[in-house]
Amino acid sequence: MSELELTVTRKIAAPRAKVFQAWLSPETLAAFMRTPSGGPPSRTSTDPVKGGRFSIVMFAGDKEIPHGGTYLAVDPHQHLSFTWESPYSLDDSVVTIDFAEIDAGTTELTLRQVKFRSIEARDGHIGGWTAILGNLETMLG
Repeated sequence: MSELELTVTRKIAAPRAKVFQAWLSPETLAAFMRTPSGGPPSRTSTDPVKGGRFSIVMFAGDKEIPHGGTYLAVDPHQHLSFTWESPYSLDDSVVTIDFAEIDAGTTELTLRQVKFRSIEARDGHIGGWTAILGNLETMLG
């Protein structure tokens, strides 16, 4: 792994279509896309088509942490790619998520992100994405 990219993999006990759709629905995205410390649901909006935008505002106490991006690829139930705009990543940071069906009820999700401001920012995102995928697993399981 390069120092400015990351990969996080998680097996989720839910069908691939359900796991994929959770990333596109503003309601489910708000429920699992939270700060690593938990916090309330995020404020989200999505336009899940190639070229569409999304917005995620996470809450940490009284602080709002804005995230956003543009969908680069939306390949139903298989692949999702989007730019990732946050205070801790570079403007051209990209997240790709691949969804592999292991069996009828289990999905392996592989998330990759490239381009960070620093090694510390990358490491923080590893913790953040790991917590977020844990939230997703809990929500769908």
